[in-house]
Amino acid sequence: MKKTVRKAVIAGNWKMNKTRPEAKALLEELKPMVADVKDVEVVACVPFTNLETALAVTAGTNIKIGAENCHFEKSGAFTGEISADMLAEMGVEYVVLGHSERRQYFAETDETVNKRTKAALAAGLKPIVCVGELLWERECDITEEVIARQIKLDLFNVTEEELKNVVIAYEPVWAIGTGKTATADQAEEVCAFIRATIAKLYNQAAADAVTIQYGGSMNDGNADELLSKTNVDGGLIGGASLVAEKFAAIVKAASK
Repeated sequence: MKKTVRKAVIAGNWKMNKTRPEAKALLEELKPMVADVKDVEVVACVPFTNLETALAVTAGTNIKIGAENCHFEKSGAFTGEISADMLAEMGVEYVVLGHSERRQYFAETDETVNKRTKAALAAGLKPIVCVGELLWERECDITEEVIARQIKLDLFNVTEEELKNVVIAYEPVWAIGTGKTATADQAEEVCAFIRATIAKLYNQAAADAVTIQYGGSMNDGNADELLSKTNVDGGLIGGASLVAEKFAAIVKAASK
Protein backbone atom coordinates (compact mmCIF):
# COMPACT_ATOMS: atom_id res chain seq x y z
CA MET A 1 0.00 0.00 0.00
CA LYS A 2 1.06 3.57 -0.61
CA LYS A 3 -1.23 5.60 1.64
CA THR A 4 0.51 8.88 0.88
CA VAL A 5 -1.09 8.96 -2.57
CA ARG A 6 -4.19 6.74 -2.34
CA LYS A 7 -6.78 5.46 0.09
CA ALA A 8 -6.68 2.00 1.60
CA VAL A 9 -10.11 0.34 1.37
CA ILE A 10 -11.14 -2.90 3.07
CA ALA A 11 -14.60 -3.90 1.87
CA GLY A 12 -16.62 -6.89 2.95
CA ASN A 13 -18.72 -8.58 0.29
CA TRP A 14 -21.36 -10.49 2.22
CA LYS A 15 -22.83 -12.10 -0.93
CA MET A 16 -26.17 -13.86 -0.27
CA ASN A 17 -25.75 -14.16 3.48
CA LYS A 18 -27.33 -12.82 6.69
CA THR A 19 -30.91 -12.01 7.63
CA ARG A 20 -31.60 -8.54 9.05
CA PRO A 21 -31.19 -9.63 12.70
CA GLU A 22 -27.97 -11.44 11.79
CA ALA A 23 -26.69 -8.39 9.89
CA LYS A 24 -27.44 -6.14 12.86
CA ALA A 25 -25.63 -8.49 15.23
CA LEU A 26 -22.55 -8.74 13.00
CA LEU A 27 -22.24 -4.99 12.53
CA GLU A 28 -22.82 -4.27 16.22
CA GLU A 29 -19.99 -6.68 17.02
CA LEU A 30 -17.72 -5.15 14.37
CA LYS A 31 -18.21 -1.48 15.31
CA PRO A 32 -16.03 -1.32 18.44
CA MET A 33 -13.37 -3.51 16.83
CA VAL A 34 -12.63 -0.98 14.06
CA ALA A 35 -13.72 2.26 15.74
CA ASP A 36 -10.15 3.47 16.28
CA VAL A 37 -9.03 2.90 12.66
CA LYS A 38 -8.46 6.24 10.95
CA ASP A 39 -6.33 5.52 7.87
CA VAL A 40 -8.44 2.78 6.24
CA GLU A 41 -11.90 3.05 4.67
CA VAL A 42 -14.00 0.25 6.16
CA VAL A 43 -16.93 -0.86 4.01
CA ALA A 44 -19.63 -3.53 4.37
CA CYS A 45 -21.34 -4.44 1.09
CA VAL A 46 -24.54 -6.22 2.06
CA PRO A 47 -27.61 -7.77 0.39
CA PHE A 48 -30.34 -5.31 -0.65
CA THR A 49 -32.62 -6.55 2.15
CA ASN A 50 -30.01 -5.59 4.75
CA LEU A 51 -29.17 -2.10 3.49
CA GLU A 52 -31.60 -0.15 5.66
CA THR A 53 -30.62 -2.12 8.76
CA ALA A 54 -26.90 -1.72 8.00
CA LEU A 55 -27.23 2.03 7.43
CA ALA A 56 -29.07 2.47 10.71
CA VAL A 57 -26.63 0.38 12.73
CA THR A 58 -23.53 2.10 11.33
CA ALA A 59 -24.86 5.69 11.40
CA GLY A 60 -22.26 7.97 12.95
CA THR A 61 -19.49 5.34 12.77
CA ASN A 62 -16.50 4.91 10.46
CA ILE A 63 -18.13 1.96 8.65
CA LYS A 64 -19.46 2.77 5.18
CA ILE A 65 -22.22 0.72 3.55
CA GLY A 66 -22.24 -0.63 0.02
CA ALA A 67 -24.57 -2.68 -2.17
CA GLU A 68 -23.61 -5.77 -4.18
CA ASN A 69 -24.98 -4.67 -7.57
CA CYS A 70 -27.15 -2.07 -9.29
CA HIS A 71 -28.94 -1.73 -12.62
CA PHE A 72 -27.74 0.68 -15.29
CA GLU A 73 -31.16 2.22 -16.02
CA LYS A 74 -32.59 4.90 -13.72
CA SER A 75 -36.07 3.34 -13.61
CA GLY A 76 -38.52 1.33 -15.67
CA ALA A 77 -39.82 -2.15 -16.42
CA PHE A 78 -36.90 -4.13 -15.00
CA THR A 79 -38.55 -6.47 -12.53
CA GLY A 80 -36.33 -7.45 -9.62
CA GLU A 81 -33.70 -4.77 -10.27
CA ILE A 82 -32.45 -1.86 -8.14
CA SER A 83 -31.18 1.40 -9.63
CA ALA A 84 -28.12 3.38 -8.55
CA ASP A 85 -30.35 6.33 -7.68
CA MET A 86 -32.38 4.16 -5.30
CA LEU A 87 -29.18 3.17 -3.49
CA ALA A 88 -27.84 6.71 -3.34
CA GLU A 89 -31.12 8.03 -1.94
CA MET A 90 -30.83 5.57 0.96
CA GLY A 91 -27.35 6.77 1.85
CA VAL A 92 -25.41 3.88 0.33
CA GLU A 93 -21.89 4.99 -0.68
CA TYR A 94 -20.33 2.00 -2.47
CA VAL A 95 -21.50 -0.68 -4.91
CA VAL A 96 -19.74 -3.86 -6.09
CA LEU A 97 -19.93 -4.27 -9.88
CA GLY A 98 -18.81 -6.99 -12.26
CA HIS A 99 -18.09 -9.61 -9.63
CA SER A 100 -17.17 -12.92 -11.23
CA GLU A 101 -20.28 -14.54 -9.73
CA ARG A 102 -22.41 -11.96 -11.56
CA ARG A 103 -20.47 -12.67 -14.74
CA GLN A 104 -20.71 -16.46 -14.29
CA TYR A 105 -24.30 -16.89 -13.13
CA PHE A 106 -26.16 -13.81 -14.36
CA ALA A 107 -24.77 -13.17 -17.86
CA GLU A 108 -22.85 -10.05 -16.82
CA THR A 109 -20.55 -8.75 -19.57
CA ASP A 110 -17.94 -6.01 -19.73
CA GLU A 111 -20.48 -3.93 -21.63
CA THR A 112 -23.05 -4.16 -18.83
CA VAL A 113 -20.35 -3.61 -16.18
CA ASN A 114 -19.40 -0.41 -18.00
CA LYS A 115 -23.04 0.72 -18.11
CA ARG A 116 -23.48 -0.02 -14.39
CA THR A 117 -20.24 1.79 -13.57
CA LYS A 118 -21.34 4.90 -15.45
CA ALA A 119 -24.77 4.79 -13.79
CA ALA A 120 -23.24 4.37 -10.32
CA LEU A 121 -20.90 7.31 -10.86
CA ALA A 122 -23.72 9.48 -12.18
CA ALA A 123 -25.69 8.74 -9.00
CA GLY A 124 -22.76 9.69 -6.78
CA LEU A 125 -21.85 6.14 -5.76
CA LYS A 126 -18.31 4.73 -5.60
CA PRO A 127 -18.17 1.58 -7.74
CA ILE A 128 -15.87 -1.28 -6.79
CA VAL A 129 -15.24 -2.72 -10.26
CA CYS A 130 -14.11 -6.36 -10.24
CA VAL A 131 -11.72 -7.88 -12.77
CA GLY A 132 -9.92 -11.21 -12.84
CA GLU A 133 -8.87 -14.19 -14.89
CA LEU A 134 -10.08 -17.79 -14.95
CA LEU A 135 -7.67 -20.59 -14.00
CA TRP A 136 -7.58 -21.72 -17.64
CA GLU A 137 -6.64 -18.21 -18.75
CA ARG A 138 -3.80 -18.06 -16.22
CA GLU A 139 -2.56 -21.48 -17.33
CA CYS A 140 -2.61 -20.25 -20.93
CA ASP A 141 -0.47 -17.28 -19.86
CA ILE A 142 -3.00 -14.66 -21.01
CA THR A 143 -3.75 -13.08 -17.62
CA GLU A 144 -2.51 -9.66 -18.73
CA GLU A 145 -4.50 -9.71 -21.97
CA VAL A 146 -7.67 -10.66 -20.07
CA ILE A 147 -7.17 -8.00 -17.39
CA ALA A 148 -6.27 -5.27 -19.89
CA ARG A 149 -9.41 -6.00 -21.91
CA GLN A 150 -11.61 -5.85 -18.83
CA ILE A 151 -10.08 -2.59 -17.60
CA LYS A 152 -10.39 -0.92 -20.99
CA LEU A 153 -14.00 -1.99 -21.50
CA ASP A 154 -15.24 -1.58 -17.92
CA LEU A 155 -13.81 1.96 -17.73
CA PHE A 156 -14.84 2.98 -21.26
CA ASN A 157 -15.88 6.66 -21.28
CA VAL A 158 -15.16 7.03 -17.56
CA THR A 159 -13.50 10.43 -17.24
CA GLU A 160 -10.34 11.11 -15.26
CA GLU A 161 -12.41 13.05 -12.76
CA GLU A 162 -14.87 10.15 -12.37
CA LEU A 163 -11.97 7.72 -11.99
CA LYS A 164 -11.19 9.35 -8.63
CA ASN A 165 -14.32 7.64 -7.24
CA VAL A 166 -13.63 4.21 -8.75
CA VAL A 167 -12.06 1.33 -6.84
CA ILE A 168 -10.67 -1.62 -8.82
CA ALA A 169 -10.78 -5.08 -7.24
CA TYR A 170 -8.49 -7.73 -8.70
CA GLU A 171 -10.07 -11.09 -7.99
CA PRO A 172 -8.54 -14.08 -9.75
CA VAL A 173 -11.62 -16.19 -10.38
CA TRP A 174 -9.78 -19.39 -9.48
CA ALA A 175 -9.20 -18.02 -5.95
CA ILE A 176 -12.75 -16.91 -5.10
CA GLY A 177 -14.32 -19.12 -2.46
CA THR A 178 -11.92 -21.95 -3.26
CA GLY A 179 -9.47 -21.47 -0.42
CA LYS A 180 -6.78 -20.95 -3.04
CA THR A 181 -5.09 -17.57 -2.86
CA ALA A 182 -2.77 -15.84 -5.26
CA THR A 183 0.66 -15.45 -3.71
CA ALA A 184 1.51 -11.96 -2.54
CA ASP A 185 3.90 -11.66 -5.49
CA GLN A 186 1.21 -12.79 -7.97
CA ALA A 187 -1.25 -10.27 -6.51
CA GLU A 188 1.33 -7.48 -6.68
CA GLU A 189 2.25 -8.37 -10.26
CA VAL A 190 -1.33 -8.11 -11.53
CA CYS A 191 -2.24 -5.07 -9.41
CA ALA A 192 0.87 -3.31 -10.76
CA PHE A 193 -0.18 -4.28 -14.29
CA ILE A 194 -3.66 -2.85 -13.68
CA ARG A 195 -2.09 0.42 -12.54
CA ALA A 196 0.15 0.50 -15.62
CA THR A 197 -2.88 -0.12 -17.86
CA ILE A 198 -4.77 2.75 -16.21
CA ALA A 199 -1.70 4.97 -16.68
CA LYS A 200 -1.81 4.25 -20.41
CA LEU A 201 -5.54 5.01 -20.57
CA TYR A 202 -5.30 8.19 -18.48
CA ASN A 203 -1.91 9.26 -17.04
CA GLN A 204 0.50 8.21 -14.30
CA ALA A 205 -0.89 10.60 -11.68
CA ALA A 206 -4.43 9.28 -12.21
CA ALA A 207 -3.19 5.69 -12.01
CA ASP A 208 -1.18 6.35 -8.85
CA ALA A 209 -4.31 7.70 -7.14
CA VAL A 210 -6.54 4.68 -7.90
CA THR A 211 -7.21 2.22 -5.08
CA ILE A 212 -6.65 -1.35 -6.30
CA GLN A 213 -7.84 -4.09 -3.97
CA TYR A 214 -7.00 -7.77 -3.96
CA GLY A 215 -9.85 -10.21 -3.48
CA GLY A 216 -9.95 -13.97 -3.64
CA SER A 217 -9.73 -15.72 -0.28
CA MET A 218 -7.93 -12.88 1.53
CA ASN A 219 -8.27 -13.65 5.22
CA ASP A 220 -6.87 -12.78 8.62
CA GLY A 221 -4.03 -15.25 8.08
CA ASN A 222 -2.66 -13.90 4.79
CA ALA A 223 -3.73 -10.25 4.87
CA ASP A 224 -0.46 -8.95 6.33
CA GLU A 225 1.64 -10.32 3.49
CA LEU A 226 -0.79 -9.35 0.73
CA LEU A 227 -1.26 -5.82 2.06
CA SER A 228 2.49 -5.30 2.41
CA LYS A 229 2.75 -5.05 -1.37
CA THR A 230 3.08 -1.59 -2.93
CA ASN A 231 0.20 -1.89 -5.41
CA VAL A 232 -2.25 -3.79 -3.18
CA ASP A 233 -4.33 -1.03 -1.57
CA GLY A 234 -6.85 -3.10 0.33
CA GLY A 235 -9.11 -6.07 -0.07
CA LEU A 236 -12.56 -7.17 -1.19
CA ILE A 237 -13.28 -9.76 1.45
CA GLY A 238 -15.77 -12.61 1.06
CA GLY A 239 -16.06 -15.34 3.70
CA ALA A 240 -13.88 -13.59 6.29
CA SER A 241 -16.18 -10.55 6.25
CA LEU A 242 -18.94 -12.66 7.80
CA VAL A 243 -16.93 -13.06 11.03
CA ALA A 244 -16.37 -9.77 12.86
CA GLU A 245 -13.10 -10.81 14.49
CA LYS A 246 -11.58 -11.97 11.20
CA PHE A 247 -12.72 -8.92 9.24
CA ALA A 248 -11.45 -6.58 11.94
CA ALA A 249 -8.07 -8.32 11.84
CA ILE A 250 -7.82 -7.61 8.10
CA VAL A 251 -8.74 -3.96 8.70
CA LYS A 252 -6.02 -3.75 11.37
CA ALA A 253 -3.52 -5.32 8.97
CA ALA A 254 -4.29 -2.56 6.46
CA SER A 255 -3.86 0.06 9.17
CA LYS A 256 -0.27 -0.88 10.05
